[in-house]
Amino acid sequence: MTTTATAPDQQEEPQEVRKPRKAGKWSRSAWLRRAPLLPALVFTIVVTQIPFLLTVFYSFQSWNLVRPGSRHFVGFRNYAYVFTDSQFRTAMLNTVVLTVVCVFVAMLLGLGLALLLDRKFLGRGVVRTLLITPFLILPAAGALLWKTTMFDPTYGLLNFVLGTEVDWLSQYPLASVMTQIVWQWTPFMMLLILAGLQGQSKEVLEAAAVDGAGKWRIFVSITLPQLSRYLQLAALLGAIYIVNSFDAIYLMTQGVRGRPARTCPTTSTSALSRASTSASRPPWV
Repeated sequence: MTTTATAPDQQEEPQEVRKPRKAGKWSRSAWLRRAPLLPALVFTIVVTQIPFLLTVFYSFQSWNLVRPGSRHFVGFRNYAYVFTDSQFRTAMLNTVVLTVVCVFVAMLLGLGLALLLDRKFLGRGVVRTLLITPFLILPAAGALLWKTTMFDPTYGLLNFVLGTEVDWLSQYPLASVMTQIVWQWTPFMMLLILAGLQGQSKEVLEAAAVDGAGKWRIFVSITLPQLSRYLQLAALLGAIYIVNSFDAIYLMTQGVRGRPARTCPTTSTSALSRASTSASRPPWV
């Protein structure tokens, strides 16, 4: 059996293997994949970004809608007037304090309730449903409930239990509003944290217990790091929703620190409105 050897110069050169081209960022296939999302993107821009840009544009204008043709450019004078107003600074400080305290307290209470509900006990489903109930009540209804049932100086349950005669909404308006908001948003924090607790691996917890770790060490070293993403999400969503709270504050305190003082019956309403309008209006309007 004979074999024929091929000369080195007669050997066939290997052909180059062509790699498939990757679709570019702006290629036709990429645009076809993104095409179904374009209507949603256009709708989002029209609904959110255009009103935002118009709001920024009008913030540099002075425009009294009662007087046509009064619009003119004032630059940053509107911003300077707002940030030098003592009422605005007080309201902004109260908003920051209310948001931070409510988010922190609601998160702590939600964490404690979630740890309790993560255990198995008789009637856990009923208890979970009862704890979620405050979050299902409308904020306006919850505010009126606390105002008339809990904080009423004469018939309120809080004074009945404590044996006092304190007008909570007049003497402690910020604390009263915080209490109602914490009661409303604690179930929301509890649900988020409970989802994180039920998503952690039970084998890891059992292995840590077998190695001799106590309950506090397991919570600090394993459970709490596992819940960090859920706690961050709860803090972010809670801050977004609580900073926009208006109905509870207005229905319980009418937007002022305590209940508004009664006006003299001989004072004209139009005179009061003109005085308040002139006092709160910038001088260049």
